[in-house]
Amino acid sequence: MNLEKNVESIANPPKSGRVKVLVPRCLIRNGKDVLGAVTDKEGLLSIQVEWQDGNVTSIECLKEASKVPEEILLPRFAEPHAHIDKAFSWSRSPNFKGSYQDALAANIREYELRSEEELTNRVQKSLNLALVNGIRAIRSHIDSFGKSALRDWDLIENIRTKWQDKVFLQYVALVPLDFWQSDKGKLLAQRVASNGDLLGGVIAPPFNKIKTFKSLLNLVHLANKLNCDVDLHIDESQFCPAGGLKLLLEVLDQVENDISITCSHLSSMGLLREKEISFLANKMAKKRLKVVALPLTNSWLLGRKDRFTLTKRPLAPIFQLQKAGVDVSVGGDNVNDSWFPLSNFDPINLMSFSMPIAHLSPWERLGLSPFTWTPADLLNLKWDGLFQKGSPADFILLDSNSWVKTLSERPKRRVIVNGEFLNESLKTKNNIH
Repeated sequence: MNLEKNVESIANPPKSGRVKVLVPRCLIRNGKDVLGAVTDKEGLLSIQVEWQDGNVTSIECLKEASKVPEEILLPRFAEPHAHIDKAFSWSRSPNFKGSYQDALAANIREYELRSEEELTNRVQKSLNLALVNGIRAIRSHIDSFGKSALRDWDLIENIRTKWQDKVFLQYVALVPLDFWQSDKGKLLAQRVASNGDLLGGVIAPPFNKIKTFKSLLNLVHLANKLNCDVDLHIDESQFCPAGGLKLLLEVLDQVENDISITCSHLSSMGLLREKEISFLANKMAKKRLKVVALPLTNSWLLGRKDRFTLTKRPLAPIFQLQKAGVDVSVGGDNVNDSWFPLSNFDPINLMSFSMPIAHLSPWERLGLSPFTWTPADLLNLKWDGLFQKGSPADFILLDSNSWVKTLSERPKRRVIVNGEFLNESLKTKNNIH
């Protein structure tokens, strides 16, 4: 089906249109807008959405049950955890064993040889795919620990400026944790903070508890001094369950913290007993920690043992964290690199593969939120992705009439950016290919 047949122009003004669609009920902010709307068993409402000048002007119910729309409308997505600097480097630095240590070794070798042209091509390819697949914002961790770090930051900042009208970019400086104590680390931190980006690092076993505690304490102090948020790769492991998280909570018990701290991965926490998971989750909620679960890379990389299939796999305990009041997003993480050889910056693909792993359901509010409004909140976007009058006309139209079909058949899609279809003329105008 041609999706554009379902879109009516309104006297042909720019950035305007009208569409009859299915929309998840939990994505409608104001219940008054959908009183009387027909809701199916998958939680999809039949409504008409109208927009002018790039903003939603009307949300109306479609009350005739016999005329169910044939498209699903979703907000453009926010990707909460990516690595656009190393994406598509698998052919150069593969990791056929699939282990964490082999991935790290291949990553370091590739980073030392990475040219400016290669970096530019990877980032541009990542953003082109993200845009046409329906992503409006990306938080990407950037390897920043080598001699080319400043060059790389100059490059990605220039790319951010060129893409600012199409995809919002937020960066995390990914370095060894103790780097932030050095003079070079403090200079980089000032630069990162001045651009509204984040400080990052890795806490994964085995680690020296005293040394890591000191480095982590220094990072939290530095981040608060600069008013700069933090996003940590933490407990990406099948060993020492939640060892890094426990250390972080000890640090936060000793300092006054006013910045946002994100715990990315948090995989090994899921290996703890339920009572301890609940205890730690409640402490995290009190400390206002946020979580990004990364099921795809974790399922590929962790819990490996030669010629054995381990039945208990490391994965952030999403439901237990949500129950405690912790915001949890689900991210795509690595794309075609030594850490994960698959994926393609496609949010629908991410949902299709992640939901069975994490037992998330799109017709449940807490099953859909990790892919929609929670990542938008994490990135502090102006729009959280909930539909209401006045919200941006930044949509994905999917040629499907059910969640099951959507997540099974990879339906055709149209992306609407600021009220306009991302069509061939727009691609040509913006030099997107």
